[in-house]
Amino acid sequence: MKWEKLKMIEKTILSNLILNEEYSRKVFPYLKDDYFEDLSYRKIFNTVTEYVEQYKEPPTIEALRLSLEKRKDLNEDTYTTIQSLLGTFSADETTNQQFLLDETEKFCQDKDLYNSIRKSILILDGEEGEIDKGSIPKLLSDSLGISFDSSVGHDFLEDGDDRYEHYHRKEERIPFDIDILNKITKGGLPRKSMTVLLATTGGGKSLLKCHMAANHLMYGKNVLYITMEMAEEEIGRRIDANIMDITMDEVNEIPRDVYDKRLARYKTKTTGKLIIKEYPTGSVHSGHFRHLLNELEMKKNFKPDVIFLDYLNICASSRVRGAAAASSYNLVKSIAEEVRGLAMEYNCAVVTSSQFNRDGYGNSDVDLTNTSESMGITHTADCILGLVTSEQLDELGQLMLKQLKNRWGDLGYYRRFLVGIDRAKMKIYELEESAQNNVNLDEGSGGGSGKKMKSYDDDGPVFDKTDIGMRLKGKRKGQVFSDAQLT
Repeated sequence: MKWEKLKMIEKTILSNLILNEEYSRKVFPYLKDDYFEDLSYRKIFNTVTEYVEQYKEPPTIEALRLSLEKRKDLNEDTYTTIQSLLGTFSADETTNQQFLLDETEKFCQDKDLYNSIRKSILILDGEEGEIDKGSIPKLLSDSLGISFDSSVGHDFLEDGDDRYEHYHRKEERIPFDIDILNKITKGGLPRKSMTVLLATTGGGKSLLKCHMAANHLMYGKNVLYITMEMAEEEIGRRIDANIMDITMDEVNEIPRDVYDKRLARYKTKTTGKLIIKEYPTGSVHSGHFRHLLNELEMKKNFKPDVIFLDYLNICASSRVRGAAAASSYNLVKSIAEEVRGLAMEYNCAVVTSSQFNRDGYGNSDVDLTNTSESMGITHTADCILGLVTSEQLDELGQLMLKQLKNRWGDLGYYRRFLVGIDRAKMKIYELEESAQNNVNLDEGSGGGSGKKMKSYDDDGPVFDKTDIGMRLKGKRKGQVFSDAQLT
């Protein structure tokens, strides 16, 4: 009985696919040949597909008969059965169109789910090559998510109301605890985005990511930290130091009972979770990350709001392998695209990092050309921040950040800015507004006024244009600048 019902549904779909053009245009993109169990129905569908791809419209019954006669993969029995079936095809104009669409959508969902379960069994038995069992949840969720999307785009003139509501809808963002970072990102990190931190070795990339991870955790967000250059426990120690406001050396020396009490206190202050996962350097790609995310969702009911990836260049690519991986441009560009695709797929923000090239080392005024290995990173990322350090800034306990790319705001607004840095406690912190005068000039107004700030001329090192740099430069020339001259 069930088999007869299935054949009736398949016959109804094929009949309307040929004779009902409106129906055909709506459902054709979602149908697959493996949805049809009966060989005769599958051959009819394949013939219809070839005709539509060539002539961009459904075939008539006569055109379909002629096309079937040209096929070389039909034996006499199958050909006779198909010709007999075509004589029974008809489109019932009295049937509700929406009913047909709803039933076809359910048919596609059920068949795709059935096929995915069969494929999952083959994957578990090792009969699907290199496909990992971590892809099984994705296969099943894709099948359940099949939907006939009736939208054909945004009508600029007719959909003005929807567009206006979008302009005034507050997008969910993940805020920072540094006000100036919130200003340049319009309130924090948006989901489905990738932010890249550029710095030299030891320039503060991991410190900044650990600080942000700790901040987002205490803000109640779910955080996943993937590391490929440090052990899980070492990342945990850095975040412990940040949250407990003690140095990393003190983390090692703190008594067990005190540590447990502090950790318990912080558990009561957040609803978020922080998962730290370590992988060997250069051995994992987006497929492994996807498997991890699926495992976390199934075993811990954990969906990350932010993923920190430490760091981009030491990942592998799931697409570029072998000889093609010899080109660092293509390899790193592919990695960046895959990671950003992961952010879009799982509706989360990704923060990762890369290094400056040789020209960027010691350069106090970096730009996008100082990105190491591949400019593909700059093409893919939504926001890129350069981290600049110097001996003088280290003495002041400060770190300079420069906006190199920002899809969410104007690069001229706080192009360069300073934050305080406490390396022992793995923290960054807000500086007074006056501190920003070391890197930016704003005629007659403080940097927090909301006005676009004037950046220094890019010709020459930025540090030489700060008040400390001018003092040192003056001393080298045997000059002494007054405070009035420096401001």
